[in-house]
Amino acid sequence: MERKIIITLGPSTFNMGTLNDIKKQKINLYRINLSHTKEDDLPKLLTKLKNKRISPICIDTEGAQIRTYNIIKQYLNKGSTVYINNLIKKKKKNLINLYPKINLSQITKGTEILIGFDNLKIKILSNKKNVLKAKVIQSGLLENNKGVHIINKKIFLNPLTNKDIKAIKIAKKFKVRNFALSFANDLSSIKEIKKYISKGDTLISKIETKKGFQNRREIINNSDIILIDRGDLSRYVPIEKIPLAQKIISNDCKKNNKELYIATNLLETMIKDSNPTRAESNDIFNSLNDGATGLVLAAETAIGQHPVDCIKFLKKCIKAFKQSKNKKKFLFK
Repeated sequence: MERKIIITLGPSTFNMGTLNDIKKQKINLYRINLSHTKEDDLPKLLTKLKNKRISPICIDTEGAQIRTYNIIKQYLNKGSTVYINNLIKKKKKNLINLYPKINLSQITKGTEILIGFDNLKIKILSNKKNVLKAKVIQSGLLENNKGVHIINKKIFLNPLTNKDIKAIKIAKKFKVRNFALSFANDLSSIKEIKKYISKGDTLISKIETKKGFQNRREIINNSDIILIDRGDLSRYVPIEKIPLAQKIISNDCKKNNKELYIATNLLETMIKDSNPTRAESNDIFNSLNDGATGLVLAAETAIGQHPVDCIKFLKKCIKAFKQSKNKKKFLFK
């Protein structure tokens, strides 16, 4: 079985020199994350990749997730007051804008909200005229375009944003054939994206929510490939149980003869450091042993300082895994 490497393109990899180095590594799939790509930039990025003969490309949708939008980067201390609104163009200190637009009246007093992965947590104090007043109950960094998780509230979001739909149409003009559905929750979200992609296209459905995990079998049955995003999934599954969730999804993929990709924190330390940790090496081996056919580098190659070294190390890990049946002969070579 071929083990694949999927990389995420970003500021660290879009310069010509790095693209040339990465192309030599024979990557299986190049991912463009729409959550961090402006719609207007997509045509020129795809043109650049086409001219460099870099393929295949995967368009990864924003999907059904709330994010921070157009805010001032700031550190919020515990006890400070913040306000929440939808899509306000003017930036203000202590104002948190949300994207896409949602019905804020659903978010009641006492609701707790997690923002990003820097432990920032706020609690709603009041809701007046669709402006939420909240108190910071866990300090953290507030940044633009970070995921917002509203705890114990069911907020309806369309499976695709307007930006997703426009981006898919643009990508189709460039003959892109791979599409990833972020936050796949159920069969209806699969059916929605299939309205915009072609029959022969490859659909990668990402399981990263509680609902997605609960409905994993119908998602697996109606997708070509499954991707586990362990970062967003840890919003719903306690982090100590993520390995178990990974094994459960992997077993269901095996039963249905579907490929499985694993993402998030594979080589997190190499975003800044030139060497991986032993724990990361162990995680990669165990992910392959679980049945992963693809390993996904996200921040490591999008914004990391050592994108090519990350790819080379993954290749070493895959080689070591293939040799692992003959432990005595290869361990010390």
